[in-house]
Amino acid sequence: MNVIIHLFNHIQLFIHSIIQLFMFLLGYDIGSSSVKASLVNAQTGEAAASAFFPKKEMEIKAHRAGWAEQSPDLWWENLKLATQEVIAQAKVAKEDIKAIGISYQMHGLVLVDKDDQLLRDAIIWCDSRAVPYGAKAFDEIGCDCCLSGLLNSPGNFTLSKLAWVKENEPALFDRIKYYMLPGDYIALRLTGEARTTVSGLSEGIAWDFSANAPARFLYDYFGFDTALIPEIAPTFGNQGNLTAAAARELGLAESTPITYRAGDQPNNALSLNVFNPGEIAATAGTSGVVYGVNGDAKFDPLSRVNSFAHVNHTEKNTHVGVLLCINGTAILNTWIKNNVAPEGISYAEMNDLAAGIPIGSDGVSITPFGNGAERVLCNEERGCSINGINFIRHGKAHLIRAAHEGIAFSFKYGMDIMNEMGIETKTIRAGHANLFLSPIFRQTLSNVTGATIELYNTDGSIGAARGAGIGAGIYKDEKEAFATLKKIAVVEPQAADIAASVEAYNKWLSYLK
Repeated sequence: MNVIIHLFNHIQLFIHSIIQLFMFLLGYDIGSSSVKASLVNAQTGEAAASAFFPKKEMEIKAHRAGWAEQSPDLWWENLKLATQEVIAQAKVAKEDIKAIGISYQMHGLVLVDKDDQLLRDAIIWCDSRAVPYGAKAFDEIGCDCCLSGLLNSPGNFTLSKLAWVKENEPALFDRIKYYMLPGDYIALRLTGEARTTVSGLSEGIAWDFSANAPARFLYDYFGFDTALIPEIAPTFGNQGNLTAAAARELGLAESTPITYRAGDQPNNALSLNVFNPGEIAATAGTSGVVYGVNGDAKFDPLSRVNSFAHVNHTEKNTHVGVLLCINGTAILNTWIKNNVAPEGISYAEMNDLAAGIPIGSDGVSITPFGNGAERVLCNEERGCSINGINFIRHGKAHLIRAAHEGIAFSFKYGMDIMNEMGIETKTIRAGHANLFLSPIFRQTLSNVTGATIELYNTDGSIGAARGAGIGAGIYKDEKEAFATLKKIAVVEPQAADIAASVEAYNKWLSYLK
């Protein structure tokens, strides 16, 4: 009998694998620079096609210093272009795409009226205008109440941005039916249904962990009706189905389900198979993030790093993502390329140029805090500083290396705060992309933290596709979903260089004091 059961189980697994071979999953990553789409074979885990639009960075409108806005219509138009390109590349029948997952830029504010029409451009993650609103709420509500319930200060997050709209655009505020995160809005365009998630409410600092419900005390303080919150859907599971109109625009099959949604950093962790307490993920795109999972609802007393519900958090099974965010990472590298490096040089050539400069950049230090208020600096907007330049000794290559080292040092600075919360960083998982393509950045980070860095061939859109597979039940669990994830490189601390790297870090640190 046991032999028959064993054989039957093997036959079931074989049939399941054959079925998966003809299933595809579509993942979107709605960034502030571009919108990326990936079509993933459910059985192999390989991307059949990937595409991003626009080919140059999307416009961010800065009507005043510290402001940052984008048109959600721009996200939608670029999503359509990316979808059309991956379908054309992969030559997959639209009926074979079984589920859609969405990753999106966190902390943004999108407002729609009773007809689901946009009321204004989105106030996005790097906009600083709401800092005083969050600071006042934190002071008047009280740090104990905020930190024990929200795990954070209201800070420069989504509800604080909504408070700015209420005070400065009252006529517009009165027309709001729902406030949404960027991913919620894209899901609305796909399904015609306004929904959010617990993870999304948490990232907007609107979820009360102590009550396991929206943070009514914060809504009451700001004078918001909780009716502004869309219906809450599960992070994994059916969040709506593609409408006929959206299907026509995208070239997809009507009723395709959206089965996963998460902010870009929790999703990046998912993409790297980071689900459990003690696991760490990192990314270094426009902003840089280290994201560790805690099994307890912990917080930083100064709210310099932030705690959010992870993608697999439930009331009974606490999984809190502790997020260190540095706004000024790859955007500093882009600024250096556009304004300092020799004209026409590629990022790879910049890396080669900087490799000829010794550790510590011959005394040049750059603090990369030039992209809005930094939470790790208690929401101060210090700006980027370049220190230690000697006009005779130093040139472009020194500045390139100092930029890469300075970004790595900012990670170290924040990770020390995470360590104080009990998150010990021994291994960092990251996608082989953005600044993790820089040998100087990743080796410096490994040297100063003592962590081993594992690099994987994945990204946010591929992770969103795998998440959709979990939510649709195509994968029985995350273990099956990430069985095909491939490690492509490992970076270890270099013993001979650790002392020089730590000395350079301490010099960099002195410029923050």
